[in-house]
Amino acid sequence: MQLLFISKTRRKSLSLTLGPVSLSLCLMISLVSGLLLFHAGSQYGVNLTRGSIENLYTQTAPIWNQEISVQKEMLSQAQDSAEKNLNALATRLSKLQAHVMRLDALGARLANMADLNEIEFDIAITPGLGGPQTTKRHDSMGVNDFLGALEQLNSKIEDRAEKLAAMESMLIDRTLQSQRIPTGSPSADGWISSLFGMRTDPITGKMEFHGGLDYAGKSGSPIMAVASGIVTWSGLRYGYGYMIEINHGNGYQTRYAHNKKNLVVVGQKIDKGQVIALMGSTGRSTGTHVHFEVVNNGKVVNPKKYISIN
Repeated sequence: MQLLFISKTRRKSLSLTLGPVSLSLCLMISLVSGLLLFHAGSQYGVNLTRGSIENLYTQTAPIWNQEISVQKEMLSQAQDSAEKNLNALATRLSKLQAHVMRLDALGARLANMADLNEIEFDIAITPGLGGPQTTKRHDSMGVNDFLGALEQLNSKIEDRAEKLAAMESMLIDRTLQSQRIPTGSPSADGWISSLFGMRTDPITGKMEFHGGLDYAGKSGSPIMAVASGIVTWSGLRYGYGYMIEINHGNGYQTRYAHNKKNLVVVGQKIDKGQVIALMGSTGRSTGTHVHFEVVNNGKVVNPKKYISIN
């Protein structure tokens, strides 16, 4: 192979002849030089890129680390807030459960005292609720709104509890008061044999005033107090035979006479409906019965005003 070199002026020329070996050597040198240049360029590019990346990381790493720290702090605060809110909800729920249990107990007692049946008042049945669904979309209640609603509900429950307690107290007073006023019959299975007022005396046959009601019945049948009170007499009294007198307060007294046997003593506290004696025919009597009197402010009154006549 012959290489010809010509100068710009073309006055001189140089001719170089290469053999096969020399040509191969030149090609190898060129190839190796090209590879070396390519490798050097590649390394330079890699080093330059690596330097840029390291420089970028050095500049942005603190920013990302700070941002991550902020996000961790926000997450921690959110967790703390959620835990506090859950604890607050649990506390409110516990208080509401206690108040509701108290209201249930009060309601049951009031229903019993007011003689409400299960249809009128049953705390075990959830009241009916409902209504048409609206097309307007509403947002879900937030935690703060929920806590506020619970607080309002708690206040309402406490207010209702106080009012129910006051109503219970009033009903108790009225119940006690009603138990001290004579109502009902002194004999469960007896029947009225003589009324209050002027009548023909069964012994003398003359017209005389009868100050009570006579209930005839079987000997030994129970005689019951028609109101609560304190026994002020239990024993024999002229004309009455074995008699029991009970003071009910508020100016009321009741008397149960001609008893076969008295079952209570003076000073004993008596409940309404309690058996106090057994029916007999002691004293001025023609047969087994109980003479029942009601005294109001020291004066005998017609028992028909206070008892049920069956």
